[in-house]
Amino acid sequence: MNAYDVIKKPVTSEKSYAGIRMKKYVFLVDVNATKTDIKKAVEEIFKVKVASVNTVNIKGKLKRQGRTQGYTPDIKKAYVQLKAESKAIEFFESLG
Repeated sequence: MNAYDVIKKPVTSEKSYAGIRMKKYVFLVDVNATKTDIKKAVEEIFKVKVASVNTVNIKGKLKRQGRTQGYTPDIKKAYVQLKAESKAIEFFESLG
């Protein structure tokens, strides 16, 4: 799996902004990606050193429109903590 296939996009929310100062970043990742896949992808794309990766699986919600119904897609979030000696990710520096 390519590094750009593992990391889909960064999460830009109030909760994710709070972690930027502590070098903690949040990404939407592929549902089948493991923690080691995510760590390698972040280190390869952003040229940083990752200390830890925590993941959260979120099941899709039931949505209805009239009498038809379906589920939104399942997603997976990764909370990535960088090492203290590592440089920060430039993309998030303008946001924090």
